[in-house]
Amino acid sequence: MTVARNRVVSIEYTLTGEDGAVLDTSRGDEPISYVHGSGTLVDALEAAMEGKGPKDTVSLTLPPDQAYGVRDDSIVFTLPRAQFGAGEEPEIGMQIMLQGDGDGRVVTVVAMDENEVTVDGNHPLAGLTLTFDVEIIDVREATAEEIEHGHAHDGHSEHEH
Repeated sequence: MTVARNRVVSIEYTLTGEDGAVLDTSRGDEPISYVHGSGTLVDALEAAMEGKGPKDTVSLTLPPDQAYGVRDDSIVFTLPRAQFGAGEEPEIGMQIMLQGDGDGRVVTVVAMDENEVTVDGNHPLAGLTLTFDVEIIDVREATAEEIEHGHAHDGHSEHEH
């Protein structure tokens, strides 16, 4: 069976930056499973994997605009520290969900002082040229529930990357 929309694809991957440093990998852990076409992976990577099958590999280097976007400094902003409750002490690197106008935005805490917390709404990999090295481990038909939910239900689903 080959990679196509609404099929669950299990992969092992390594993600490296321009300098060759490993930024993320699934190797040495369980393979990652996702529903192909659900928007879990960047579009160019999904397109490169289309029609491939188990044991096939894909290596793809993408500029920021085809990976996780170009950095946007307008979505780096400060929040009053008082906005965080007593049990929610912010820490640099912490990701938090901000609610607004019906949808949430995940931001990363990048700096803080006693009065303010600076958060960055860019994806942590925005602005980077990235190389994806992927090995396809397995491909199967997704269940109706997996298609509806947009993720695999085998216990190793990929969180949004």
